[in-house]
This record gives sequence, structure tokens and C-alpha cells, in this order.
Amino acid sequence: MLLLGLILLPLLAALVTAVTPSARARPLIVAGAALLHLAGALAVRSGDAIFGGWFLADPLGRLVLLVVSVLFTLCALYGVEYLRIRKERPNLVFCVCLLTFLSMTTAMTMAQHLAVMWVAVEGATLSTAVLIYFNQNARSLEAAWKYLMIGSVGIALALLGSLFVAYAALHGASGDESLLFGALLEHGSGLSRPWLRAGFVLLVVGYGTKMGLAPMHTWKPDAYGEAPGIIGALLAGGMTNCAFLALLRVYRVMQAAGEGAFARELFLGFGLLSMAVAAAFMAGQRDFKRMLAYSSVEHMGILVIGIGVGGIAIVGALLHVINNALTKVVLFLSAGNIHRAYGSKTIDQVSGALRRVPLSGALFLAGFLAITGSPPFGPFVSEFTILSGAMAGGHFVVAALYLIFLFVIFIGMGATVLAVVQGPVSPAGGTTDFRDTFWRVAPMLAALTMVVVMGIWIPDAVYGLVRAAAKTLEGAS
Repeated sequence: MLLLGLILLPLLAALVTAVTPSARARPLIVAGAALLHLAGALAVRSGDAIFGGWFLADPLGRLVLLVVSVLFTLCALYGVEYLRIRKERPNLVFCVCLLTFLSMTTAMTMAQHLAVMWVAVEGATLSTAVLIYFNQNARSLEAAWKYLMIGSVGIALALLGSLFVAYAALHGASGDESLLFGALLEHGSGLSRPWLRAGFVLLVVGYGTKMGLAPMHTWKPDAYGEAPGIIGALLAGGMTNCAFLALLRVYRVMQAAGEGAFARELFLGFGLLSMAVAAAFMAGQRDFKRMLAYSSVEHMGILVIGIGVGGIAIVGALLHVINNALTKVVLFLSAGNIHRAYGSKTIDQVSGALRRVPLSGALFLAGFLAITGSPPFGPFVSEFTILSGAMAGGHFVVAALYLIFLFVIFIGMGATVLAVVQGPVSPAGGTTDFRDTFWRVAPMLAALTMVVVMGIWIPDAVYGLVRAAAKTLEGAS
């Protein structure tokens, strides 16, 4: 019953939060629920199941569940202090929607039914749309509506793709209409291939919209640019990873049906396009929070490239799920602190962050080095593993383009980051009294420590879980 508890715990905490009159106590309830959820996620073991296998802790689901739980806990701890200094905004709806998001993403990671997975992703989408509007201005309203509209198109296409997969199961040689992934995998060879191919394309576009793969990424710059740093981190490391997990589950069905090559080619195409778009828009970017949106587009492309390449690159992609999420915590929360200190998020009005907010500025710089694949940080290991897989598999054109895009992105992102952290403190820096304090930087320091550990020494428990998840996708060495 542990899985059921992990899904219901955030909902019960949301109910308690909703009836709690104290605005100061609500963030503490969110943080407490996050810590309990993390303890439960660590206790989950592969094979745990409820409701006849409709919710099951398989290696892939456990990996993403742990990433989401750690990510949410770090953001919730930061949120206690963040919401304290944002007294001008009521936090009731914000806290309730945060906990709802945790419940829906937990359900999604464990869901073993095609339709239940879709419902969970839609629930997470609706809860985050409200969170994007937290600042309650015209720009955040526009960003929330854009997120909802584009996300609704994506989730509608994902629903249509799910129906196509169901039709493939119903009219395949097996005649098995079950939408449980176990049944789909068991009878994969009997699925109707034309319907399955069409369904997979629609699912890639639909869930790819949630991931932010190009060209379905257009909601990201506005949403990430206008949402609080907490929400940007949860979207970039939580929502996107859940959508990626949804694609991996359907990818396994494609493999079982003998259509793995088709799926991998599609992943490579979307992955390279995403990196190319990120490289193009990263150059000359003056809004450092929008810059992080294009960084997210890039790294979603890296994830699907790893799966498309196959072999050892799959291990790299799953390691990158962890590394990208943790690094995004550092980047989004430090960017939020810098934004709060200067009252602006454009490099025209922000400079000298290392002097104005030394810890946040240093963390922002370290986050940039980590996310661009510099050693000794975790993303270097995962990105290099994907490159090694591409070279070993003979994907030399993919490897060359991969390196070119990484180089261009490093240059473009570096120009914006250095403009923010270096130089004299801009005049806009005197408009607020924000300063670094322990609770405003401690979650970022914890995340950065984990990123460094992942770059120097991957704990056996983590690597064992990654290898187990990779083996469910295909024979990864």
C-alpha cells in the first residue's frame, strides 16, 4: 500500500493546507509533506503494485519517481523562505496546486495503463498552469494561457495517439484489447503495425509538447520566463521527465512490436532539431530566465538522442534525467534570487551579481558550467556517455552535430551568464533589499553537491537503478 500512500499523501496534505488559515504555516505543510514523500519514495521497491498492477513500481518509474521527489523536496524547502518574502501574494492556491502536482506526477510514474498515464499527465498540467500565474500580472497571465492552449493541443494529440495504440491492440493478431503496458508488451508482435506507428507519432508530438521538444516548445520561454523559479525548476526537471517517461513506456511497446528502429529514427530527428533550435535562440539572449527555457529545450533533445542512439547511450540518457533535474534546481532558484535582488531579468539591467548576491551569483555561474557539460559535474558524464554511444554505434553525423550544437550553446549561454554575474553592480541592483541567506541558498547548495558527486562518483544504488531501467529499454552495456 506504499504506492497508494505516496499518491494520496500530497492530496491529504493539500486538503489540510486548504483549511489552514495561517499563510505562514502552509509552506511548512508543503515542506513536511515533501520530506515524508521522499522517505516513502526511497522505501519503494521494484515490483510493488496496487490495483491489480495498474500502478506498479518498475525500474523506469522508480527512477523518475525518486528524481521528482528529490526535486520537489528541494523546491519545497526553498519555498518556505520564498513565500515568506512574497507576502503580497496569497499562497493558499499556490501551496494546494504544488501538492496536487506532486500527487499527479507520482501517479504518472507508477501508472501502467495507457489511459491512466494520460489522465495523470493532464492533472499535472492543469495544476502547473495555475502556478505559472502566481505573479498575477499581464505577462504571467499570457504565459499561463499559452501553456494551457499549447499543452491542451499536445495532450489532445496524446489522447488520439493512445486511441490509435488501443486500436492497434484491438485489431492486431492477438486480439487483446488491454491497455496495460504488460499486456501490450506481451502481445507486441501481434499489434497492428500501421496503427501503432501512427499512434507513436502522435504520442511523440503530444507528450513531446509537454517535454518541450522543438517545434512544440513555444510555451517554454514565456512559462519559464514569467513563473517563479520554483515552478521553473519543477517544470524543467519534473514535468518534462514525466513526459519523457511516458514516451519511454510507449517506446518499449514499439520495440516489442518490432518497430524500434522507426521509433529511434524519430527520436533522433526531434532531438537534433531541439538542439538546433536551442542553439539558434540561445545566441544573443538578453533575458536570463528565458535563456533557461531554451536550455531545457536543448536537454530534452539530448534525452531523446540518447534513446535514439541506443546501447550505452541509453544509460547516458537516464543518467541525464537525474543530472539535468538537479542542475535545473541550481539554475532556476539562483536565477530567481538574482531576479528578486535586481527587480529585472534582462542583462540590460542586471550585472555584477557576484557582488550583489555573491552566493546566488556563484551558484548561477556553477549551474551554467554544469548544464553545459563541463567537468567535474554530472552532466559531463551523461553527455559524454551519449556521445560515446553515438560513436560506438556508428552515428558519426549525429555525434558531429551533437558536438557542434553543444559548442554553440556553450558560447551563447556563456555570454548571457557572464554578463549577469560579472562587472560592476548595475544601478537597478539598488532597487530591492534582497540578500542571500541560508535558506535562500541551502537547497541550491544541496543540489549542486549532488551534481558534483554524480560527476566524480556515481553511488552504486543510483547506478544500479539506472542500469536496471536501461535494461528494460534494450540491451544496454
